Amino acid sequence: MKKLRVIGIIGLLTVLMLVISACGGKSESKTSNVETNSGGSWQELPRNGDGYVDISVDQLAQAMQEKDFTLVNVHIPYGGELPNTDLFIPFNQIGDNLDKLPSKDQPIVLYCAGGGMSTMAAKELASRGYTNVYEVDGGFSAWRAAGYELLVNQ
Repeated sequence: MKKLRVIGIIGLLTVLMLVISACGGKSESKTSNVETNSGGSWQELPRNGDGYVDISVDQLAQAMQEKDFTLVNVHIPYGGELPNTDLFIPFNQIGDNLDKLPSKDQPIVLYCAGGGMSTMAAKELASRGYTNVYEVDGGFSAWRAAGYELLVNQ
């Protein structure tokens, strides 16, 4: 009976070590992905089923160091903005303002307060043939929560 208990404990410890090492590998992969995609290397990021790319605020912050994209705030009503925002277009009017956007193959990053409005705008642009659309997960709320500067016009 004691031998079975010892074998069971050893088996459990082995499984735990495998789980911990698998989680560690996943974390390293995510970090290298962010580093690989810094500086505007947007083409390496996978697109979702709707045809645009979801990015984190940390990925955006890294890309902002060598900004080579159009940054668009689609949130209504105005609730703040990220530094270096290029355009303000309400999410529900994005299709009516295509003339303000760069060409369909140029990178466009969309954000709002929490991600809902920018997701709708990203889907709209992707459905209209825009091939380099990026949506900031969590919007400027996540940006501020991560400790990055949020500008607010009074």
